[in-house]
Amino acid sequence: MGGFGVRGIGLLSLSVLALAGCMDGQTKVVAQPAAHNSAKPDKAQDTRKAAAARAAKVKANELGQIPVLMYHRVVAKPAGTDDRTPQQFRTELERLAKDGYVPITAREYTTGKIAIPAGTHPVVLTFDDSSPSQLTLDGTGAPKPDTAVGILLDVSRKHPGFRPVATFYVIKDMFGTFGPEAQAQVLGWLHDNNFDIGNHTRDHLNLRGRSKEQVTEQITAGHKLITSLIKDTPSTLALPYGNQPSTKTWAIRGGAGDVRYDYTGVFLAGYTPGASPFSKDFDPLGIPRIRAMDKVGDCARFCSTAWLDWLNAHPEDRYTSDGDISTVAYPKFKSPYVTPRFARYTLPY
Repeated sequence: MGGFGVRGIGLLSLSVLALAGCMDGQTKVVAQPAAHNSAKPDKAQDTRKAAAARAAKVKANELGQIPVLMYHRVVAKPAGTDDRTPQQFRTELERLAKDGYVPITAREYTTGKIAIPAGTHPVVLTFDDSSPSQLTLDGTGAPKPDTAVGILLDVSRKHPGFRPVATFYVIKDMFGTFGPEAQAQVLGWLHDNNFDIGNHTRDHLNLRGRSKEQVTEQITAGHKLITSLIKDTPSTLALPYGNQPSTKTWAIRGGAGDVRYDYTGVFLAGYTPGASPFSKDFDPLGIPRIRAMDKVGDCARFCSTAWLDWLNAHPEDRYTSDGDISTVAYPKFKSPYVTPRFARYTLPY
């Protein structure tokens, strides 16, 4: 499963780069005017060589694969294969921290804003269906310690480089709360603490086989629910049951009434790690996720423990950061996998 796409925002000498929205489902990178550059060409070349040497030292591969892990409930007594116990969840987070992974959000992933230290690897933690086991606030407005957020915060405190961020794909049954005030309170806490909120449709209906009107109604209803509660706009969608509509583009862009949505990525359910957002293999219409589960049954090969083992055994296929968001570093022989529109930002070594 070789060469996946490119991370980063790009190399543009001393220019300042800014991410701006999306166009045709892809990130648009806008170069802002640079200050007058009086540096001699040979100095710029020396700077580039030094950056390449640093990337080579940490074996940077920003064309590598990124695990996007999919969680549902975190409960003491699992009722199905999608549930994890608090201890299982904590163990997996501890493993990720030990293996050098740094969490990023789905928004950061799909827009290419992957700013993590040199030599580390991005991981995207996603939670579906907005269960109260994921986040419940106590009487002081703090997450209860046995919830997914509480556990993530605790692991982050013990491993300071392990960012406490994740993406929550919410539906109308929002963390067990009732009424707009309570829902705004819990979504507001997530937003204020740098968590990412994505759309999972309002009613969690299977979109396969439904008409365009039915698909867009469900997506716009979920979108409106979020934007009516907090001053933020979701940038990604997780498809209920991972099922795509008959026309894939309906999921990423559309609208009904006065509500429009234009997402940077649409997530599926299960199977493989995802491609780098700057790779020829990256498809914003169908980004795979990995079920969080131990190596049992079908999950002996295709769930989180198995895939994390595989990535550890194949470091050449895993995304490794060079620590510089303005460059896209990778071994030179992987150049054919770079998507052409980001070629000028690359740093092969």
